[in-house]
Order: sequence, then C-alpha cells, then structure tokens
Amino acid sequence: MTKQLNWLRKNLFNSWYNSLLTVMCLVLLFSLVRGVLIWATTQAQWAVIQVNLHLFLVGRYPQSQYWRIWFVLAIITTLSTITVGTFLGKQKFTIAKFIAPWLSLIWLLSFPVILWLIGGGFGLLPVSSNSWNGLLLTLLMAAVSIVLSFPIGVLLALGRTSNLPVVRWFCILYIEIVRGVPLIGILFLAQFMLPLFFAADVRLDKVVRAIAGLVLFSAAYMAENIRGGLQAISRGQIEAAKALGLNTPLTVIFIVLPQALRAVIPAIVGQFIGLFKDTSLVSLVGLVELTGMARSILAQPQFIGRYAEVYLFIGLIYWLFCYSMSLTSRRLEKKLSQ
Repeated sequence: MTKQLNWLRKNLFNSWYNSLLTVMCLVLLFSLVRGVLIWATTQAQWAVIQVNLHLFLVGRYPQSQYWRIWFVLAIITTLSTITVGTFLGKQKFTIAKFIAPWLSLIWLLSFPVILWLIGGGFGLLPVSSNSWNGLLLTLLMAAVSIVLSFPIGVLLALGRTSNLPVVRWFCILYIEIVRGVPLIGILFLAQFMLPLFFAADVRLDKVVRAIAGLVLFSAAYMAENIRGGLQAISRGQIEAAKALGLNTPLTVIFIVLPQALRAVIPAIVGQFIGLFKDTSLVSLVGLVELTGMARSILAQPQFIGRYAEVYLFIGLIYWLFCYSMSLTSRRLEKKLSQ
C-alpha cells in the first residue's frame, strides 16, 4: 500500500499544478464514464443487436444450413488452437516437433473444405455468394486475402532484391504503382476490369473479384515490410551459407527468410490487421459484409437512427479480432526471441 501511495505522490501529486491537472482529468473521466453508463443503461436500444444478431453474424445465409457454419467454426477453432499451442505453448507440453511441419499443409487443405461447406455443391445444397453476408463474409475475405497475399508479398520482396533486372524492375513497378493507388480504386478495377482478362463465358463471382483486389493491394505493402527484414540480414550470413555449400534457393529458404520474417513480425501482423479492417470497403462495390450489413439494419424502420448502438457493436467485433491478432503477434515475437 505504501508503495502505491509513493508512486501516486511521485507521478501525479508531486507539485500543485500536477495535482490540479490530475484532479481535473479525474473529474473529466468520471463525467465521461458516468454519461456513457447512463446512456448505455437507460437510453440505448440494444434490441437492434438482439433482433438482428443473426444478420450481423451470417447475413441472409439460410437458417436451415446453419449447421454448416458450425462445422466451419469447429474446424477453424480446432486448427487455431493446435497452431497457437504448437508455436506458443511450452515444448514439454506439446508435440510441436511432430505437428509444426504439417500445419501449413493442414491449413491449406482445410480451405477447400471450408469453402465447400459454405458454398455447397457436391452433395450439399448450393448457397449463392449473395447470401454470404455479415461477419461470415468479412472473415472469409480476410482469411483468404491474408493467406494469398503473404506468399505473393514474399516473392515480390525477393524479386525487388534480385540481381535480374527484368525481375527487379517488374517488382518495383508493381509495388510502386499499387502503393500509389487507393484501395477503393483497386477494388473497382478488380470488379470491372478483371473479367476482361477471361473468356466471355467465364463469369467471376463478386466475392472472388473483391478478394483479388484485396490480395493485389496487400501484397505490395507486404513486400515492402518483408524487404525491410531482408535488408537487416548481414551479407556475412549469406556468404557463410555459400561457403557451406548451400545454393541460392536453400540459402534464402533456410537462412535469410526465417531471420527476415522474425525481424518484421510486428509490421506483418500490422498489415494483416489493416487488411482485416480494409474488408469494410468492399461494401462500396456491392458486397454486404459486416459494415454493409450494419447499414442494411439501420434502414429498418423500427431502428432508424440507432447508429451508436450498431456501430459500437461492430466496432467491438473488429477490436476483438484485431486485438487477438496483436496479442498473438506479441507472444509469438517473445517466443521466437528466446
């Protein structure tokens, strides 16, 4: 108790003006918290969340097929738990050395199963992508975009540092052009110009076009983050690898990339978080993800004007997922630094 009092006296009440400033801040904070609590308990209409919870989560997905969403959630939860336990758990309590080499392959194989469960076909009732709405669509686009943009970003970063002029200048032009265009412009180009590169009888789904735009945009920024990690690797390590007889691909895969990626984990996860939040822009190209669903709910006659409740709720959802990624990043960074 004495220690806490000494800390308060030293940091908050060490002079008359600091004491006055502390008291003013406490009064302001109390008034703010009191106003929020009064509004949340007496004025807010939380029925807009309760009545439309299924729309926020899965949109217009057929209610009779909700069991497929539960299966998808079970698959993702199981694989996420195994992954976190493998990389962040204590070695003596895990079988990390047996599971880790196969995790990437397991995740890769799970995506076709998840898409089959959501979209149907091959024995399941087909569900049009127009019914993939709300948080379901947001998570699907974010997950696929992250999985695809990361390896593309790695290749672009390696290409930009390549000794081959054609490869290097192609990667430089791609990165600089894409980084100079806003994401909404990339999304509109993907929606209206991407089908021009395919035959007339090939019709790309709007979700696929939106994911393509997100991947193309994120890969350019991912490449620059990874390039920063590549520049942090000393030339001596590359020369030592060559002296041991490793060729260039093996040197990059086993020596350069692991150290470069570990050095830029915060930047990579920051890009993932930004990409997750950027999925809200696809509502401008006709897709009803979480933010688009919020606007649809606000158009309901009985809930017109309930902006605060709706946007606080979806803001909480975004924060939970973004903070989870940030927390996992910090733990992974701490684990790898040991």
